[in-house]
Amino acid sequence: MNDLLQQAYDPEGFRRQGHALIDVLADYLRAMQQPAGQPAIAYRPPAETLAEWASRLKEGEPDPMRIFQSVLGQSVSLHHPHYMGHQISPPAPMAALAGLVGDLLNNGMGVYEMGMAGSAAEEALIQEVGAVLGLGDRCGGFLTSGGTLANLTALLTARSVKAPTEVWTAGNSEPLALMVSEEAHYCVDRAARIMGWGSAGLIKIPSDDAFRMRTELLEPAYREAAERGVRVIAVVGSACSTAAGAFDDLDAIADFCARHNLWFHVDGAHGAALAFSTRERPVLKGIERADSVAMDFHKMLLTPSVTTALVYRDHRDSYRTFQQRADYLLEWDAKDEWHNLARRTFECTKLMLSLKAYTLWAAYGPGLFENYVDQVCDLGRAFGRLLAEAPDFELLTPPACNIVCYRLSGPGLSPEETDALNLKVRRRLLEQGDFYVLSTTIRGRVWLRSTLSNPFTEEAHLRALMDRCRELAKVQ
Repeated sequence: MNDLLQQAYDPEGFRRQGHALIDVLADYLRAMQQPAGQPAIAYRPPAETLAEWASRLKEGEPDPMRIFQSVLGQSVSLHHPHYMGHQISPPAPMAALAGLVGDLLNNGMGVYEMGMAGSAAEEALIQEVGAVLGLGDRCGGFLTSGGTLANLTALLTARSVKAPTEVWTAGNSEPLALMVSEEAHYCVDRAARIMGWGSAGLIKIPSDDAFRMRTELLEPAYREAAERGVRVIAVVGSACSTAAGAFDDLDAIADFCARHNLWFHVDGAHGAALAFSTRERPVLKGIERADSVAMDFHKMLLTPSVTTALVYRDHRDSYRTFQQRADYLLEWDAKDEWHNLARRTFECTKLMLSLKAYTLWAAYGPGLFENYVDQVCDLGRAFGRLLAEAPDFELLTPPACNIVCYRLSGPGLSPEETDALNLKVRRRLLEQGDFYVLSTTIRGRVWLRSTLSNPFTEEAHLRALMDRCRELAKVQ
């Protein structure tokens, strides 16, 4: 081995760099818990950031700590109590350590012999998740890379189980469709199009004033589709919707699917985690009747991205998604190969996704997840109360979890002027960097949107955000 390769694999060099990095990250965590004026995001224009990183790559950087420090300084700080942006939780440090182990070992998990520990940990984790969701003794599934891929996989399974012909080999023999709330995540629309169903393959059901699917409209929409010659095979319930954080009536959807022998899938990427909370679980009533559920560990369960559980009420359905042979990899004569994950997932070189969530669960128990869910849902409702009491703010809808949509308003402002005001405030918040929040458009109007995912956020921080918004609204 030449000197450069020897240097790259030197155990003692790794020990020194690893210890130094852990010290830096521990200092970062401590600083974020008491940020003392540090920004939640130090925003820079894209071209400026690219120039720096391109230059470093061309010139070389022999000290990796300089790279790591730059990443810390130029990344959104999810662990900052003023982080109130996207639907992603600040990872617990132990989960990050588990990720380091998985990355160093680099065991792909398409087949068992390449990922023995990871495959077994994943199966054990999925069984526990299925129990928490109430899916019964026959449940099963796997982890995959994000909610978009999980939802697509579940709907491919629905097509395999409910389509009138063998679609995998013969293709679609008639127009197929699924039904979903108009407030559902865009990945459901994308899945229908990926499957070749086109825009007619997605039947969007209107939502009510609280942004929940109007389930009483499922029946007439189903009949209208049948009259057009479109065969509905599945309904997707949102738990919760991405923009407003609204939970569909899953029990009512389950009743409808049972009447018409349809596949019932729950996109619980964000909100299925509420099943871990005794107090919050009632909003998910009916999820135990779903044929499949997607749930992200990285949104509400303190795990690094991306770790998504796809759980089926009947584990046998998970083997019906794909029907193709890869004899050089898999033992196709076995009836139940939970340990050969490539039979059921898109990924073949599959990351050791289970280790991060598994380690947290084993070390702290599911009580860690319950405490976190309760805390951030409390934050969401506290913020909702503050906004509802403020005459210069408008609350979109009472928060059902930790997602809150709101906006500044004022007497005499037209809807268009109100939209412009809130876009201005959001842009200035980003440029200033002290708080990180988003904006979104709901039913044609602009709203500020916060996902309260940091357990160190307090009501005082929420009040400070409102005050900052007021200040920035006054700046010309």
